[in-house]
Amino acid sequence: MVQTGDPAGTGKGGTSIWGRKFEDEFSDHLKVGSLKGKVALITGASSGIGAGAAVLFSRLGAQLALNGRDVDNLTKVAEECEACGAVKPLLVPGDLTDEDTVKRTVEEVIAHFGKLDVLINSAGILAMGSIETTDMAQYDKVMSVNVRSVYHLTHLCVPHLINTKGSIVNVSSVNGQRSFPGVLAYCMSKSAIDQFTRCVALELASKQVRVNSVCPGVIITEVHKRAGLDEDQYAQFLEKCKVTHALGRPGEVEEVAHAIAFLASDAATFITGVNLPVDGGRHAMCPR
Repeated sequence: MVQTGDPAGTGKGGTSIWGRKFEDEFSDHLKVGSLKGKVALITGASSGIGAGAAVLFSRLGAQLALNGRDVDNLTKVAEECEACGAVKPLLVPGDLTDEDTVKRTVEEVIAHFGKLDVLINSAGILAMGSIETTDMAQYDKVMSVNVRSVYHLTHLCVPHLINTKGSIVNVSSVNGQRSFPGVLAYCMSKSAIDQFTRCVALELASKQVRVNSVCPGVIITEVHKRAGLDEDQYAQFLEKCKVTHALGRPGEVEEVAHAIAFLASDAATFITGVNLPVDGGRHAMCPR
């Protein structure tokens, strides 16, 4: 409840300065509304967490550039963003493991919008395999998509983010913080993203560019099926989440999207170098 009178000793009566400040921030969606009008490039936006982030950012009034490999899905996501009342997103489809595609993506975003405020690195793949079964081709593919392309895109975006004192949010995973058998290359790639996040945060802090990551647990998307699980295996996998996640369930895309929006916005102006778990408590658990 906001107090009235003069509890802060302002001598002016009415709502206190703290009450007015709360009301101002509340009316601005606790500063997440600062994303309105900001230019955000979101990769992996044709499905999963990237698509969810795109829709949420559109609701918050951001101007979007969307990257993804599936043009049909990317178009559908863009239409959903427009249905939220957003400006028509710029589509920059393509495979970011191709260096020319990365360069073209950045060039098109800057040519279209004239600036870049937010970079969301959400593109990534999951591959099953152990040290015995993961060959170098699979290893190289996972590291190229999940790490090398992120490094390259970020490298090219940084000069523009310095100009706007912008922010970067990388989509990592609980697999980067905890060890799991059977997804070796994937775990290594996400550990690399966590370290990349912290190091780049320190390098860009003096330039007022914030860099953070979200580390989801199991989120209901198509990524596990693409990695090879059939319907029965996936159903069993989700059922197991009741015991592998402290909150007793897998997460939803929108829950991760809200964390991304928070870190990208002025609600998190004093947060950088953070690998934020969005995993229902899985990172805190251990066998008993």
